Parts: sequence; structure tokens; C-alpha cells
Amino acid sequence: MTAPSSDDPTAATRVAATRKGVHDRLDSIGPVAPVEFRSRRTLGLRVEAVRQLRRRRTQVAALLVLILPPIIAIAFSLSSDDPSTAGGDQGGRQTSALYGLATAGGANFALFTEFAAGSFLLTVLVALFCGDTVAGEAGWASLRYLLVIPVRRSHLLRQKLFIGLASSAIVLILLPVWAYVIGGLFFGWGPAQSPLGGDFTSSETLQRLAIVVGYTLIQSMVVAGFAFLLSVLTDAPLGAVGGATMLVILSNILDSISALDPYRQFLPTHYQFAWLDALGPNVIWEDMARGVGISLIYSSVLFGAAWWWFHRKDIVS
Repeated sequence: MTAPSSDDPTAATRVAATRKGVHDRLDSIGPVAPVEFRSRRTLGLRVEAVRQLRRRRTQVAALLVLILPPIIAIAFSLSSDDPSTAGGDQGGRQTSALYGLATAGGANFALFTEFAAGSFLLTVLVALFCGDTVAGEAGWASLRYLLVIPVRRSHLLRQKLFIGLASSAIVLILLPVWAYVIGGLFFGWGPAQSPLGGDFTSSETLQRLAIVVGYTLIQSMVVAGFAFLLSVLTDAPLGAVGGATMLVILSNILDSISALDPYRQFLPTHYQFAWLDALGPNVIWEDMARGVGISLIYSSVLFGAAWWWFHRKDIVS
């Protein structure tokens, strides 16, 4: 390659600006405006959602939700006992009546699946999504680096909690919807039958299912609050998930002790299955209203405590 001629006026512009001693092009650029930092654009919801979807535990949770209704449906199909004989007595408990009507159609199968999974599986999944958020970053030793980017602590908590609650809501909605589809394929698409006697119309069936799912979503806020608080208190994701699950189990054990009346009605899980009152001829709202109030109070206190603690915590992980 031949060197540029000294008589050529454009020769200097063709020389690389990074070449030693050549600064004319850099001078012609002028001052560069500083880039404004926007903390809100860091750790976006889309980025966090994609990260959560790629997690192995998210995929395992989705697989559990998808395979549970078919397994239950196949078990009912292969059983030699007629479940309808278990719920014929109106004086019996609604829980046994739900089992007795599980094969009456897709809607009843969805209600039974919701009840069977609500006491443990759904609790574990909600605790998993909301308890593995902050503690998971600490366990990977990446939490401190996220805050150095910098990401504001309140912004990090908000993004983590939003994705955790959204993932939990998707699971809680997906299970009864998928169970309704599986139940319809196995046992027909007829309207739901009330465990207290009588049938619902198609529109009433959808309304009652919506009430059940909505109430379950609100009740899950207590589990999410427990898990999220433990997530900012510990660096071990398993400790946050297991701790929240154990607290719910302990609450259920205490709730089963009738000697604790009337104090056990203030336990966070006392009204966990108050949605059963939506399955009668008329919806009874009293216990569900109390359950919603207690759930919102507990979750507000727990989320507030998580925010307060994390803003004062020395992040070393």
C-alpha cells in the first residue's frame, strides 16, 4: 500500500484517526454529549421474565401443573370404585362431596383438582416463584453485581416481585383451566353439580369457577409474602422456599386445633378453602370476605417488612 501524497488535501482524512499523531478527525467531531443514566431501564421486566422462563425450576413447575390433571383423570378412569357414592349425603362434608362429584364433568373435575392441589402443591409453587427471586441472585453471587450496575434496590425488588407474582398467577390460573379441559375430555362438558345438591347452568358454572380462581389468587398472597420476606433475609433459595412452606403447614396444623378458638380465625390459612362457600345454591360471601381481608393485611405487612429490611441490609453476596 502506497502512502498518501502530501499534495492531496484529503489525505489526512483517509488516515485512520487512531493512528499515532493523527488527531484532526477527533478535533472535528466536537464535544460529545454525556449519556444520561436511566435506572428504570435497567433490569427490565422482559429481561427478568426471559430469565425466569429459562430456569429449570420454572420448567419443572410447568410440567407438574400439566401432568397432574391427566394423572388424576386416569386414576379415576381406572378405579373400580364409583366416586359418586362418596358424596351422595348432603349432610356430609363438602370436601368428600367434591371427591364424589369429581367425575361428573369437566367443571367438577377442575374444582376437585383445585382442592387437591391447593393444600400443598400450589403452596410450594408460589413459595418457589416468590422465594427464589432475591435469594436466588444471592446464591449465584450476582446480587451485589446487580446493585453495582447500578440498579436501585426498590427497582430490583419491584421487578423481582412482579415476575414472581405473575408466574404464580399463571400457574394458579393454568391448573384449573387445564383441569377443566382434561376433565371435559374424560368425563364430558356438562355444567357443574353443587356438592350441596342441584346443578348450575353453564353461565353459573363459569362464574363459580371464576370466584374460586380469584379467591385462590388472593389467598396465595400470604404465601408469596412469607416467601418474599424470607428471600431477602437469607442467601439460600431452598431456605426461603422451604421456610415459607413450613410456615403455611404450621398454620394449618394450628388451625386444626379447635381448642384455639376463637384465636385460630386470625391464622393466615384459616380461610384458605372458604371458596367452598361459592359452590352452594347461593354464594355465601362472609368467610370469603374475612379471608380476603386477612390475606391482604398479612401480605401488606410481609411485603413492607421485606422492603424495609432489604433497604437496610448489607449486601455481601
